[in-house]
Amino acid sequence: MTASRNNPIVAENLKPGTLSWLPERQRFTPTMSYDETPWARSDRDSGRSERIEGWCSQASVTAGDSLQVFVSMAPAGEFMLDVFRMGYYQRLGARQVMSAGPINGIAQPDPSPDSERLMECAWSASYEFSIPADWVSGVYLGKLTRVDDGTENYIVFVVRDEREAELIVQTSDFTWQAYNGWPTSYSLYSNGGPDPYYWTEVAVSFERPYLPAWSTAIPGTGEFFVWEFPLTYWLEKMGYDVTYCSNLDTHLGTAALSRAAGFLSVGHDEYWTVEMYANVRAAVDAGVSVGFFSGNVCWGAIGLRPSASGREDRVFSRIDRFGEEALLARYPADHPIGAQHRAQPVPGDAPDEGQLIGAKSAVPWTGCADWACSLPDHWVFEGTGMAAGDAIPNLVGHEWHGHPAEDIEGLEVVSRGTTHDPSLGPGEYTATVYPGPKGNVVFNASTCWWATGLAQPPGYQRPSFQDMPSARPDARVQRITENVLSKMLASRA
Repeated sequence: MTASRNNPIVAENLKPGTLSWLPERQRFTPTMSYDETPWARSDRDSGRSERIEGWCSQASVTAGDSLQVFVSMAPAGEFMLDVFRMGYYQRLGARQVMSAGPINGIAQPDPSPDSERLMECAWSASYEFSIPADWVSGVYLGKLTRVDDGTENYIVFVVRDEREAELIVQTSDFTWQAYNGWPTSYSLYSNGGPDPYYWTEVAVSFERPYLPAWSTAIPGTGEFFVWEFPLTYWLEKMGYDVTYCSNLDTHLGTAALSRAAGFLSVGHDEYWTVEMYANVRAAVDAGVSVGFFSGNVCWGAIGLRPSASGREDRVFSRIDRFGEEALLARYPADHPIGAQHRAQPVPGDAPDEGQLIGAKSAVPWTGCADWACSLPDHWVFEGTGMAAGDAIPNLVGHEWHGHPAEDIEGLEVVSRGTTHDPSLGPGEYTATVYPGPKGNVVFNASTCWWATGLAQPPGYQRPSFQDMPSARPDARVQRITENVLSKMLASRA
């Protein structure tokens, strides 16, 4: 079964596209106080542009909702707001849906960190608008441009809907925010010191701009362009009937997973709430297929709370590690990992992520590898021409899943191999498939980099990790993805 060619996504992508969404003039602060982590920007720019930067009042909106945009400009001036829906659009990657301005902008204050190192902006709204009824669900990019000198920055948000569709694509924005160090080094990994794996009582807020943690990121857009955009671009090119949601929608239930044949986790989807886990588990049990085209999924459990402004679910901190009991059983108290996780304030409440995904993150949990064929006769490899041992170069990274679940009936390891990390040494990734109870399937690609093998849209720079590059577009990755999606759609036919 192939994707339908008569759906709102096909109609949307026939509309005129544009390249004007691409960055043309960005100015970054040249120095930074930023942890020397493996993901830090190598060019030593902070990724911050104090000349213009902003954030949105909501991560996800629907038609009729009001969205506030908070912008700071130093010095004060006027700016334009141009909004684009990201997709295929005749290879151009986006369609412009709105332009507003000139809008007055002011210099707004940086917050002071509290005892949790929480940085939460108490800014006044610069612009507000209602989401039009004809905006098709998708990931939307807002380009902020200073009128006086053309300096640019970005905001990002999801428009969701309630219609039935073939596939629901989830953005991994909880993880984007966990790695957001704005204004300097205030991520969920920052303790103000050199430890890149800090794991205790810190909190982060959506009420601030995104600071790029990767040199391939477009400022203000989290990790969407690092891990996720190639899959969005490819799905819409292929004409799949897709709709979009944020991590928060999966948490709240507003994603309404049962309306689709398949739910897709994409890229670096590390931070989940226990409610997210329960909602996806319930969807699988009800017959929804899941594609984990992602790595490091369900590593950290987070707890959400309101911001100081009173907006719900805008601040979070770690409260647990999924599969904590199994992890602690593997690492004694005197092991650095065991000691670190035993220091958590709320241990043992989150379920084992492997029971949902099919495998779980495994130490050393970072590293890169070729994605090898382990079961050449499996339907996953149909039409790829791959024989046992054939491998797709550089498709595994920079984080992945190992330790396949041992007690899921019918689970198969379709790909297995040794990962390499110059700092942490070798590991073993495992990609898996298992059947759901109603003909549905759960596929685990076991890599953050899966989408890099699907497409290279305009403006996209392939990520790398410790000088190890990610995959290029490969017909075998495209065919495997088609096979998985076809299986999902067939289960609901």
